[in-house]
Amino acid sequence: MKNEPRYAQKIDWLRDQCPIKATVDVIGGRWKPLILFYLLDQPKRFSALRKDIPSVTAQMLTLQLRQLEADGIVVRTIHAEVPVRVEYALTTYGRTLSTLLRGMRKWGEQHLNRRYQETSKRSRTAQTAF
Repeated sequence: MKNEPRYAQKIDWLRDQCPIKATVDVIGGRWKPLILFYLLDQPKRFSALRKDIPSVTAQMLTLQLRQLEADGIVVRTIHAEVPVRVEYALTTYGRTLSTLLRGMRKWGEQHLNRRYQETSKRSRTAQTAF
């Protein structure tokens, strides 16, 4: 990648020996886990990722994809067609995150279900109080 140093993470090896911090430095943030999750099953074009994550701006999606590319997690493939087709996919190294991402999804589903049940319980309690 031409501008790779511009997007590469700045790591202080003397201070940053924490494996959790190393993981969060690469995949942390609001958009990266979603981008990675949507790339788990198949390569996607930029526009498809925008549809999957409608609240991300084009500028932010571009930035996040470039950072993931600089970290060796995502590969950008330009197909020589007219019009030019660009696809993003997980690298072999990026695929090692699949267990983590699927675990995050499972935990999130359980958490949302728990919150829904708590809210429903409070709602029923409030209705019987009147």
